[in-house]
Amino acid sequence: MALSETTTRVLVALVAIPIGAVLVVLGGWALALLLAAIAVAAALEFFRLIEQKGVRPLRVLGVILAAALVGLAALDPRAGPEAAGWIPLLLVGLLAIPTSAIWTRGTAGQPLLSFSGTLAGAFYTGALLSFALFLRHMPGNAGPWHGTALLFAPVLLTWASDTAAYFVGRKWGTKKLIPAVSPGKTVQGAVGAILGAVLVAIGYSYLLAAFPTYRLALWEAVLLGVLVSVAAQVGDLAESLFKRDAGVKDSGTLLPGHGGALDRFDSLLFTLPLGYYFFRLIVGGPQSF
Repeated sequence: MALSETTTRVLVALVAIPIGAVLVVLGGWALALLLAAIAVAAALEFFRLIEQKGVRPLRVLGVILAAALVGLAALDPRAGPEAAGWIPLLLVGLLAIPTSAIWTRGTAGQPLLSFSGTLAGAFYTGALLSFALFLRHMPGNAGPWHGTALLFAPVLLTWASDTAAYFVGRKWGTKKLIPAVSPGKTVQGAVGAILGAVLVAIGYSYLLAAFPTYRLALWEAVLLGVLVSVAAQVGDLAESLFKRDAGVKDSGTLLPGHGGALDRFDSLLFTLPLGYYFFRLIVGGPQSF
């Protein structure tokens, strides 16, 4: 008997979440390998989306760039994105992609769109996912469990936002948010998402209080909840926009019952960088940077 979609989703989550949690605690190259695999899968899905528009991205160069961005971040994640070596890699991409397009695309192969789509897909996935490494190894943290708690902050709040939006929207949603982009989302669900994220952020602040640095004051917890929820919803809407433009329902079929990598991590692409800079610039820690 075939499993229902809900059952499949739960079973996949029961397997994937513990594996991901272990790799987060380990950090370093263990976490980087997971992020690189996700980045490659997400980049390939991004390229499939733009292929629906008749654009032919340079897939091999794109996935190499996406994985390389994560690899560079893993060399010294405590130093942050400024020291990750992304600018030289960007220069390599800016030179290598159009050079390859000369022979593989020519004037008839939409070289401008091929170039821009390849570069955008690589950085949209590889660079943004790398902020998980920067959060996990934030300078001034008290060890693996503290780094894990910092990384889980935007992850948990993103999940809380999505969950609250679903249940509030299902129960009370009447006014559509942006029906042309995502017909199922409502204004009531969006407000519920923010409230849910704020409540979880306040609760999570008590866990972070057990560590010596990066503790959240009440106003910081409220602000973090609001910002993460808004960013999560924008990230989800951005991917919905891409999919509607491409005329597809899901970005891929990587995770049974969950869709593709972009479907699962679209919000985190926005909330991971936000979480990193929130803890770095607003909360701060001793001898942080």
